[in-house]
Amino acid sequence: MKTAMSHEVSEVSVAHFLLKSRGEILMDKNLWDKCVAFHGHECPGLAIGFKACEAARDKLGIDFSKDEEIVCVTENDACGVDAIQVITGCTIGKGNLIYRGTGKHAFTFFRRDTGEKLRIVFKPDSVSKDLSREERKQAILKSPVEKLFDFKNPTFDLPEKARIFNTLICSKCGEGASEHKMRIMEGEPVCLDCFDEYLRGW
Repeated sequence: MKTAMSHEVSEVSVAHFLLKSRGEILMDKNLWDKCVAFHGHECPGLAIGFKACEAARDKLGIDFSKDEEIVCVTENDACGVDAIQVITGCTIGKGNLIYRGTGKHAFTFFRRDTGEKLRIVFKPDSVSKDLSREERKQAILKSPVEKLFDFKNPTFDLPEKARIFNTLICSKCGEGASEHKMRIMEGEPVCLDCFDEYLRGW
């Protein structure tokens, strides 16, 4: 999962996500190409993230987040997360993309301005497993979001805004680390790499 974005990609607006022609909803090929360029290749996983953003736009009315207006909690570190970074502006570096490792293709979006929230969960059986990789990608991109996802109320709250912490120096290796990640060992501050964790029972 990449965590940096070019200036060109960061100007993408989710408002131009779809094009309509002859009553059909067509994918914005330009936006898809930007996701592919950032990710490095086309694949079904990237398509899942692309469609999750479509669902978030339709259900919550989100646009590109220049700061932390929109927060995404992703429950996986798979290909789809790169599409979310490109389209929504949610990134780890900005503090509004948060990893919650359940291993599920689930993405929860929060709007700080309205308090709205939505958990978007991919249905594994929504696309046939008998399709080729290319066919599966195309099937995902062409499917309505209601077929691809379940929409749920998240069981967790909106994370607080990103904070800046003081840097402490590890007494063992001499490297600096954020204070909320430091430990105390033998009365001295140590980083997680140098800390000898004591586990006994639970």
